[in-house]
Amino acid sequence: MPTPTSTLVFALRAGQVLLGYKKRGLGAGKITGIGGKIEPGESVRAAAVRELREEAGLIAKPEALLHVAELDFRFPNKASWEMRVRAFVVTEWVGEPTECEEIAPVWTPLEALPFSRMWDDGQYWLPSALRGAPARWLFVYGRNNTRVRIARRVVVWDR
Repeated sequence: MPTPTSTLVFALRAGQVLLGYKKRGLGAGKITGIGGKIEPGESVRAAAVRELREEAGLIAKPEALLHVAELDFRFPNKASWEMRVRAFVVTEWVGEPTECEEIAPVWTPLEALPFSRMWDDGQYWLPSALRGAPARWLFVYGRNNTRVRIARRVVVWDR
């Protein structure tokens, strides 16, 4: 899989996951993970930590991140949306979630993930990733860029 271009971080506590209501940009109106693009010269973990701080106000150490997924998203009808994402979970941080211009953080019960308000791919990979079962996935979206046409788990690895 080529080098990731974006990150996602999911903070976990007592049966809940921190998600974010996306207020602007790609995915506006959806519930998503906390994350964003990797800046030039920045490591994947450094980007994930930075995005967690910028979008949710949480401060975590790079070594506290647990790598849980590698995601390759293809949009045949919207190539500018294509990306490769590395996803992490974190259980240790400092601070309380705070809203920013782009994201409104929301604690969500793990057993009630809002898939109908998320990108369609989440239903395939997110539950197992949040349980600590890492995998690499390929998702190809259909013509309308809203539904996954192909979902393929490419690789699973052990911790």
